[in-house]
Amino acid sequence: MELKTFRGGIHPPYQKEATAANWTEDISLPAEVVIPMQQHVGAPNSPTVNVGDRVDAGQKIGSSEAFISAPVHASVSGTVKAIEGRSNFTGAQVQSVVIEVDPSQPPKWAEKKDTGSLSAEQIRDVAKEAGLVGLGGAAFPTFVKLSPPADKRIDTVIINGCECEPFLTCDHRLMLERADDLIGGLKLMMRAVGADKGIIGVEANKMDAADALTAKLGGDSSIEVVPLEVKYPEGAEKMLIDAVTGRRVPPGKLPSEVGVLVQNVQTAVALHDAASTGKPVIDRVITVTGRGIKEPKNVLVKVGTPISHVIDQCGGFAGTPGKVIMGGPMTGWAQKDLSAAVVKGTSGILVLGKDEVDYGAERQCVGCDKCIDACPMFLMPNFIVKYTKRGKYDEANRFGAQDCFECGCCAYVCPSRISHVAYVRKAKAELAAAEKK
Repeated sequence: MELKTFRGGIHPPYQKEATAANWTEDISLPAEVVIPMQQHVGAPNSPTVNVGDRVDAGQKIGSSEAFISAPVHASVSGTVKAIEGRSNFTGAQVQSVVIEVDPSQPPKWAEKKDTGSLSAEQIRDVAKEAGLVGLGGAAFPTFVKLSPPADKRIDTVIINGCECEPFLTCDHRLMLERADDLIGGLKLMMRAVGADKGIIGVEANKMDAADALTAKLGGDSSIEVVPLEVKYPEGAEKMLIDAVTGRRVPPGKLPSEVGVLVQNVQTAVALHDAASTGKPVIDRVITVTGRGIKEPKNVLVKVGTPISHVIDQCGGFAGTPGKVIMGGPMTGWAQKDLSAAVVKGTSGILVLGKDEVDYGAERQCVGCDKCIDACPMFLMPNFIVKYTKRGKYDEANRFGAQDCFECGCCAYVCPSRISHVAYVRKAKAELAAAEKK
């Protein structure tokens, strides 16, 4: 069987064995949850509740009038304890609603409605009201992606089932455990944008998921499951489009430019839930793994749950941790404060042992060009670093700083241990600040 793929990329060890066969588990509720008002790309929300208010799970507690935004909801029933700045997973202070959790949580969202009669506009409204964002980590508001420009005809919707990031297996489990709901969410997305074709791209190390989805589809010719080469970052939006359709998104352009919409597995499942039961995005499946965790698991976690609580629910640390990362090792964020909360875009919590963390100093670039060869976006990461170090951010952008999606391939192959992604983030931040002046 010929496996499709893209040019460039790397082959890091999978490191998925600890959790790939583990069914998703529920974990207990924490004493409090912290709901940041911004968990998405776009304008932050303003709180719609006050300290002392009683809130119910699923109640909207933050919203914005801006087009590119996504409301947030209480993930639990309880009492608003505070509205204040709290550190999020990036270390930034973000206005947050802190809810003291009521131990008795009323059951909700059991009844399922027929979604077959929903119009495209109604599907977009469902996504908006549910606060649905890209749950693969990008966190771009889904209803915006389901509202392409009128002159951009979308003929294909691709579901990213690659989960190419090492260690993570939450999407793999969802493809196995909730295949029907994933397909249902994909069909809603296709209807919302008027697409004739649906594709689910699955890397070849998850053929059990590919086979399960194919069996569920039966003879539905409008949706195809496409096996892909195991390579990082196979699941990146532009790489996935190239691999499964042969279409290339021009630099600086969106997938709608080539008639494609890409969404994550968990996003499709969440859209199905919102449309069929009215459930907003108040929880998600994440992978908790690594040699530094006693009991690696895939768990269903309420949004706003502190990292420390999730770790405790997985047996705690196995020895002294070397590093705790929210997300995967390639694109995740190292954590200094374990009170930071799980948000909509959190795909995992990775705990590395002390012997797995390389604190070696960054050295001078040796001009080997390995970063250029590995870059799936055809950029020149070495020049982005060079000009960012010199404070010449426009020059860094000329070499593609804004086009970089921070996959980390360059840093992975670099013999000089240069943290290319950190320099890219610095350049982007400086360019954004300059635009606001």
